[in-house]
Amino acid sequence: MIKILAFDLDGTLLDDSKQIPQDNIDAIKRAAARGVQIVPATGRIYKGIPDELKSLPFMRWFITANGSYLYDAAEDHAAARAEIPAEEAVAFFEYADTLGVLYDCYQDNWGYMTADMLKVAPGIIPDPGVRKLIIDLRAPVPELKAYLREKGTGVQKLQLYFSDMQLRARMLEELPERFPHLAFSTSMPFNIEVNAPAATKGQCLMSLCRILDVEAKDSMALGDGTNDLDMLELAGVGVAMANAAPALLEAADYVTLSNNEAGFARAVERFVLN
Repeated sequence: MIKILAFDLDGTLLDDSKQIPQDNIDAIKRAAARGVQIVPATGRIYKGIPDELKSLPFMRWFITANGSYLYDAAEDHAAARAEIPAEEAVAFFEYADTLGVLYDCYQDNWGYMTADMLKVAPGIIPDPGVRKLIIDLRAPVPELKAYLREKGTGVQKLQLYFSDMQLRARMLEELPERFPHLAFSTSMPFNIEVNAPAATKGQCLMSLCRILDVEAKDSMALGDGTNDLDMLELAGVGVAMANAAPALLEAADYVTLSNNEAGFARAVERFVLN
């Protein structure tokens, strides 16, 4: 019996227009009515999760910033967290400056970006939904590295944005070698996401299983990006969307329809509501 349903948002629950298909909402409500814990597991911060989802009366647990922050909405606190020290984030961004790419970070459940980068980001980010999230959920600071040095506290997630896809492909190979103490993943075809090694959606899901006294085999996870990979591997049932990255398609127990075909709902119907 599935007791925890964990799922990515972009490319999984949401369609390409960043809307939640009604079939997906209906499947979530039906699963919750059976006592299943409904757990978004996203690279976004909590404030970036659609209100349509957060406002559902049974929602309590949220895996955010790729697993660096497990938020308990009922108690309004972090049930688990794993962050990058400020000095390591600064060192990484110093290297990013040599690449000529845009970057930002999540800290204390909000996004921060150098003001000059934020000004040009709308002209570089190709996805309109992501552009809106960046505009809405990033505070401009005069210079991000200086801001992090001054504040001195941990960072939940770092993110790079690429317009040169060849550079991105090269960095996906080189960055893990240059920064072996950090974890790298992607959730969009033009970004690279960086977390502390312990900050993965899968490890955060396992933390929640321990909190709720649920065995991993009684959890189900759905995703499409490489930041979902260990979550699919550690869950009892791992489901990849048809639009998922090749690594997820290979690792998944089941491949459902795409995010534009309400594949989320079809998988929930098959494994949770059947």
